[in-house]
Amino acid sequence: MEPRLLSHALLCAALLTPLAAAAQGGGRTIYCCEDDNGRPVCGDVLPGMCYGKAYREISPQGTVRRFVAAPLTPEEVARRQAAEQRRKAEEARALQQRRLDAALLETYPTLSELDARRERALAEVETGLGDVRQRLAELTLRRDRLAQETEFYRNGEVPRELADELRTVEGELAAQRSIIDAKNREAAAVRARFEEDRRRYIELTRDDPRRR
Repeated sequence: MEPRLLSHALLCAALLTPLAAAAQGGGRTIYCCEDDNGRPVCGDVLPGMCYGKAYREISPQGTVRRFVAAPLTPEEVARRQAAEQRRKAEEARALQQRRLDAALLETYPTLSELDARRERALAEVETGLGDVRQRLAELTLRRDRLAQETEFYRNGEVPRELADELRTVEGELAAQRSIIDAKNREAAAVRARFEEDRRRYIELTRDDPRRR
């Protein structure tokens, strides 16, 4: 045994011997910790120097009944809280995923039904897109006709009614283009959603041929 460890053990024994003798009669517990210099401090009640430190509860026979860890530092508390928050977030995410998986399997008995639903959803978007494109074409023709009419007034002032109508049509054209952009984004979102649903469905039903 190294000299330092030997002296530490001898010091502990010297401190514990009278305390153990006194405690043995009443079956009391001895409390020991180390001071800031690493020297043992013991007592039949928790010594004041042991507050805020790790300590041992020792029986009158000299066996350690319990080891009490030192209170956590603020940094350790923060790390533990962060770890707990991450654990709870992961549990919540896993629970949400299980619910989504259950809903996916309940909604689509087979993969072919999922594919059919995807085609119907895209067809609905495409139908709406076709209507808007038709309206855009009609407005474009109207705008072109009005623009041709203004050519008659190249050397003069365009009638206010004609100018107002042309501005109105231009505004409607801009609105229809915005709707087309929105419909295209909707179609892209539908494709992405069903692609992810399909990937997850295949993953969940890999071992169930009845789901194909």
